Amino acid sequence: MMSLTKFAILALAACLLFPANSVYGHGLGIDTISSVNVAGKNISISVEMPMYFENEQEQITITATETKTGDPAKNVTFLIGLFHSNEMIFRNYFFTENGVLPIKIASQPELDDFVINGEQDSLLGAYHGTESSPIEIVGPIFDSGGLYTFEIEVRTIDEPTNIIENSGVHRADLSIIETSSHPQKDAEGNDVEFRLKSYFDQISNFEYDPVAKQVTFEMPFDWSESHMSHVSVVHEEVHFPKDFVEFLAPSYSGYANGIELFKSSVSVDDYTEDHERIVHFVLLQDHLRFLKNEMRKSDEPLPDNIVFTLATSDKPAFPLEAYTKSEDFKVNLSWDPANLEPGVDTNFVFTIRDGRTNDPLRNSDYTFVIIQSGEEIHRVSGTAQVGGEFEKYTFAEDQTGPTIIKFENIRNTGQETEFGMVVAPEFGTIAIMILVVALIGIIGVSRKYATFSFTRV
Repeated sequence: MMSLTKFAILALAACLLFPANSVYGHGLGIDTISSVNVAGKNISISVEMPMYFENEQEQITITATETKTGDPAKNVTFLIGLFHSNEMIFRNYFFTENGVLPIKIASQPELDDFVINGEQDSLLGAYHGTESSPIEIVGPIFDSGGLYTFEIEVRTIDEPTNIIENSGVHRADLSIIETSSHPQKDAEGNDVEFRLKSYFDQISNFEYDPVAKQVTFEMPFDWSESHMSHVSVVHEEVHFPKDFVEFLAPSYSGYANGIELFKSSVSVDDYTEDHERIVHFVLLQDHLRFLKNEMRKSDEPLPDNIVFTLATSDKPAFPLEAYTKSEDFKVNLSWDPANLEPGVDTNFVFTIRDGRTNDPLRNSDYTFVIIQSGEEIHRVSGTAQVGGEFEKYTFAEDQTGPTIIKFENIRNTGQETEFGMVVAPEFGTIAIMILVVALIGIIGVSRKYATFSFTRV
């Protein structure tokens, strides 16, 4: 008869070999307004800009395309208003002869105001440029992160003097990635540095609760259909130190305005940063519509924000997954038994996948490494013949605490990825509770002021 342990390993391997959807998300640098009716013809308008303004000069490109032919629209004058944090930055006319409007941006926050450099026509005063002398905006513009809204009207098309009235105001939303630091205190009053990276809008009211072991923060959001129809993804990242054991969990539960998110909306990334764990919130348009429908079930009006909550979960959401930096490969990882303890034979079950198709990759060479306190405690190389394989390891009594499982030289490419976890001490939950009760009884410490934190994977 097959042993229970061997059966569990085979069952985990079978699960890992079947495809699991990728939840790795990215911010977007383009927004397209489709089906704009102007003088009886349909056009689409796209706005593209970088997600970081790091260089001395960057570029915004606005393009108008005829939907029927796919050709650039001719002689288009745009009335463009730019808004950030509910304030108008500018509203001006811009002209393009060939449907493509490049605008150079020289962001200089130290200036008091900005100027627009370019020639202006005599009809509407629209700015226009040439390939050798493009339109340029210089000054304190795009100097902070968050959501930027372009309100666009089409005022001429086909001919420079063909003025269009009431073509409608159309909106495009693009974001500049904002990174913010949030110093917090752990359960023992020690300083912990959290970072937030927002691919959508500015973050406020960040708080870490060491008792509930959860993070909360807010972001403004417009739940109207006109806005949501062209929001493809909301992506937020929570960063914290890998050695912050108190918040280092095998998996996390995510909530938006108190509504639990799908498992695919929350993913752990232990490889992108050497010393930080990153937890991604990725809300696709369908997820946002689901949240809106759930909020409508109450009698309360829709809020003007999203309140995110990230809470630790004691049970691993197997399989865990991690990409290589290039995203060429993805590794799914589970282990049996689920609780990592010293003195217990542990089977680490994994599948090496194509990062783009999610298919298991046969005959995949790998090196399996276990690291604690910056030092290797185990290294072995092998080949996953069907894409999936397992490695066995037993932690010694002194091998507890934060642990990294690393996969090196995947398929002999030099690429690698890793997972962070915690090996718990050998005494179990019952023994811990007896110890806590005894200590409280002996020293008379009030539950209100006594906090005991034990993290288990």
